[in-house]
Amino acid sequence: MGIKKIVLFALLAFCTLPVRAESLFFEDEPIQDGLNVFDVSNTFADIYKKLDSVSWGGKNINIAIESLEKLNTNAHIAATDERVVLVWKDAIIANYPRPEAGDWQGFGEITTALVLKMRANDATLHNASESEMYQMVVDSLMRGIDENGRYIFSEEAEIAEDGRILTSVGLEGMRDAKGNYRITGIYKDSPADTAGIKEGDLIAEINGTSVAKMSDSELASVMSGFNSGTSKLKLLTPSGNKDVVLRRATIILADADVVHRSDPQTGGILEIVVHKISDNSAAIVNEALGKYSDLSGIILDLRAASGDDERAAAKLAGLFIGTEPVLRIVETARDEVEVVPGGDAVTDAPVVVLMSNMTRGTAEAVAAAFYENERGVLVGTPTAGSARIATRISLDNGGALELLNKSIKTGKGRKIDGRGLFPIVCLSNIRSSSQQNAFFLNVINNDFNAQDFNQNEDIDVADIRRGCPVITSGADEDALAAAVSVKILTDSKVYNKLIAE
Repeated sequence: MGIKKIVLFALLAFCTLPVRAESLFFEDEPIQDGLNVFDVSNTFADIYKKLDSVSWGGKNINIAIESLEKLNTNAHIAATDERVVLVWKDAIIANYPRPEAGDWQGFGEITTALVLKMRANDATLHNASESEMYQMVVDSLMRGIDENGRYIFSEEAEIAEDGRILTSVGLEGMRDAKGNYRITGIYKDSPADTAGIKEGDLIAEINGTSVAKMSDSELASVMSGFNSGTSKLKLLTPSGNKDVVLRRATIILADADVVHRSDPQTGGILEIVVHKISDNSAAIVNEALGKYSDLSGIILDLRAASGDDERAAAKLAGLFIGTEPVLRIVETARDEVEVVPGGDAVTDAPVVVLMSNMTRGTAEAVAAAFYENERGVLVGTPTAGSARIATRISLDNGGALELLNKSIKTGKGRKIDGRGLFPIVCLSNIRSSSQQNAFFLNVINNDFNAQDFNQNEDIDVADIRRGCPVITSGADEDALAAAVSVKILTDSKVYNKLIAE
């Protein structure tokens, strides 16, 4: 414990004034520093009350209040059963009697009072808008309880975000040496696509302003945002200059993409890239499996997949493994909820599951389900080890709290949160085509020394990650993943031996 904390608690030991129930604010002075103190206090009171309804992991409200000092390194807060004291640098600037247990309004007012004191000494906090203030303050409160928790200012806006809806003119690009914006990609059927803009075109001006004089944030705000807007562009194209008018429109991004690499003799390989484990991605995969039923193999790419919906994870994994347990949700030390798909598998084609350090949440459980049921070969690098499901708590002000307080285990009860899942074939250890050939020759000749680290829970996770490091080049990883996956899926001897490992 730091010296300032010791001094604070020594001071509090002598402060034994009785707890007062009256308000810290006056009804005829509702606005202070641009904030309605009663509305703000009500929001904080609602937050404390709602947080009390979920597990705090053994932590109490003092931890949450003291974590407000994370807003500024000059702040030091101590809370006991009797007092709440704020020290700024070396001076006490706030000293309040602590409300009684369950007096959420009292705790809300103390939090507001502390924030006002800190705003008076912190220019960033003082200049923050109301939504930014809530984001900063509640994020600090949450970090005292759950370092992965977050505050959502507007659930309505969050719905649009979670629905993967983008408002955009429909193009991607980057600046060239002269500051012009070179287009590197076009969204299909977007306003840019409809206007005939092509990859390689240069944007020289937007709304009469030279792109070279615009900041990156100004460029980004023109290209996309939650609101519609009209942009007049001057393009430099191979066929000459061109004036184009674009209006931002809604583009719906799929949670999964499917590519079928056909082969008349084998049926080909189906590549499924999952961005988010959701009902939408499960439906896309189900439709693709129905359309391409005769396949030599399936590549399920989970390298950048995330998710926090356990039912969606069961639906997706169930398409391949049937009615086997996919994951277990750990809510307390004693309670685990088993999640099992409701239907039979729809395909028995061989599967390679690609994964990386960006595979997280329920995507880790899906990958583990393939492994535990010997339904697919894990290829890539270790997953994130961030296998948690959120509890969403709606607030009275239209916002919400999200606590990642439920960890996930595999269907058979193995721990993956904080540990991760490890590949059978580590891509970062296969650097060249000659190494690939030697690797698979060893497999065929029964000289394959695959080590399944998923079975040994006592092994040092850091050692595994050092031995199978993240691949720094995305292009290299894509090339390796494609070559290794195709080899595994088109050689039954290799596939069966790796599954047996």
